[in-house]
Amino acid sequence: MTEEIARLRQPSMADVARAAGVSAQTVSRALRGSPNVNPETRRRVLAAVEQVGYRFNSAARALSSGRSHTIGLVLLASGGYYSRSAVTAGVEAAAGAAGYAVSIATIAALDTGLMEQSLSKLADQGVDGFVIAVPLISVTRKMEDITRDIPTVTLDGSRTAGARVLGIDQQEAGRVATQHLLDLGHRQVWHVSGPDEWIEARRRRQGWQECLTAAGIEAPPILEGDWSPDSGHRQGQIIAMIPEVTAVFVASDEMAFGVIRALHERGRSVPDDVSIVSVDDIALAAYSSPPLTTVRQDFYRYGAAAVDLLLHGDEADVDATVVTASLTVRASTAPPRSS
Repeated sequence: MTEEIARLRQPSMADVARAAGVSAQTVSRALRGSPNVNPETRRRVLAAVEQVGYRFNSAARALSSGRSHTIGLVLLASGGYYSRSAVTAGVEAAAGAAGYAVSIATIAALDTGLMEQSLSKLADQGVDGFVIAVPLISVTRKMEDITRDIPTVTLDGSRTAGARVLGIDQQEAGRVATQHLLDLGHRQVWHVSGPDEWIEARRRRQGWQECLTAAGIEAPPILEGDWSPDSGHRQGQIIAMIPEVTAVFVASDEMAFGVIRALHERGRSVPDDVSIVSVDDIALAAYSSPPLTTVRQDFYRYGAAAVDLLLHGDEADVDATVVTASLTVRASTAPPRSS
């Protein structure tokens, strides 16, 4: 079971029921404030909630009462355009189906001050829950306070104590991508990383490094991009001038497109000369030249599943495949010529 799946299965209402010695229905009634629960039973239920650390559904209960029937979505303006659009579409579709509107706040940069302002603005609007798709590494006390009071799901981004985290294990994504290239027979794997201030970039890089270390390989210098195809193209020009490079793990599909273009311009074939694997599996990945081998992230389903978690807590029906780092193998990877 992956780390991300384990996070999704935090203490449940059933755990509270067992600790209190009552049924799950009684727990539900006690937490809703039903008058049909006697004071002593309610006391035992609340004590059990504290004992097992059952937190999310107490927040979800506030969501079910509804203040505005609006969910707040926080996004970053920069980064992957396709991922941002797909997350937004997923959130809006699931929220609309449940009778909720979506209020969107977009921050211009990875800045805790901007994040605080966006959360405060949405909280002042009376949103009933947050979906945060911003990959901040640091979290402030104010952010903690706001998300403690309002149900929150983060999409592989800012991790506050009261929030649920939804997404694939990014470290595992780095390992899966790198191991694929090693399994094909490549003796070294280079890496074009995302920006260091992004938590996803750091974790994918860590997975790459761990995989090489486990294979007894010293990692080569890291080439850092900014998620854009242009930055991938710049780093690809550097890679093209290093004849011994036969395999590259690129941290995103959009950067991989740029790397492939640069290699082609320099007369190096993909995958005959250099194999490329990346992360995201956006729609264009299957139509690049050659089609791209990549670790899948289903951004639309992330957005929809985040709304489901906000509305239903532990009872949410989140498919385990949504949070599993799975590799889609296409034509951009092959064994090295020497093998």
